[in-house]
Amino acid sequence: MAVLLDWLERDHADGASGHDFGHDILPRLIDAHPVYAYRFGGNEGRVSVDRYWRDVGTLDGFYDANMDLLEPVSPLDLYQEDWPIRTYSGQHPPARTVPGTSGTEGICINSIVASGAVIAGGSTQRSILSAGVYLDDESLVEESILFEGVRVGEGAHLRRCIVDKHVTIPPGARVGHEPDSDRERFTVTENGIVVMPKGYRFTHV
Repeated sequence: MAVLLDWLERDHADGASGHDFGHDILPRLIDAHPVYAYRFGGNEGRVSVDRYWRDVGTLDGFYDANMDLLEPVSPLDLYQEDWPIRTYSGQHPPARTVPGTSGTEGICINSIVASGAVIAGGSTQRSILSAGVYLDDESLVEESILFEGVRVGEGAHLRRCIVDKHVTIPPGARVGHEPDSDRERFTVTENGIVVMPKGYRFTHV
């Protein structure tokens, strides 16, 4: 770990570097130190025999890798008991769906929903909701990735978005539907994914 941190710091200080793990950091590490690769493939382990691999060095790559998890048969199986996920997992109550104030039921369709998330009369479709996400009454989240603590206001619609931590989407907001308007406020990737930074605050809907 110390070696990797050292080379990350060197790369950060190198103005000529593209700061890409695969193109800049790893080749230099290979030249200077013994480097070993884990063989992804075979009959055991989380990665299936088709040897799934995707470069997540871009926002579009990151988005596509997450959407791959929502395929009917995902190429990256998160549910194998013989390969536990070794990362910190906060202590949250279970995720739940509950009717909103209008009586509309909370709906979850082909989505990954983390603990502590609440869908209160909203709807998530083909999306990934992190811990503590809250979808208010008649909100709709489609093909999106919401990080921890994101709140989606009543009647708001998100489509093909990456929303970083602790962003509050105002009631009635529409993001991912009008490309020109989205580009005025957010980063929009080459493939049209709208990216909201951590803690972003809306000044208008």
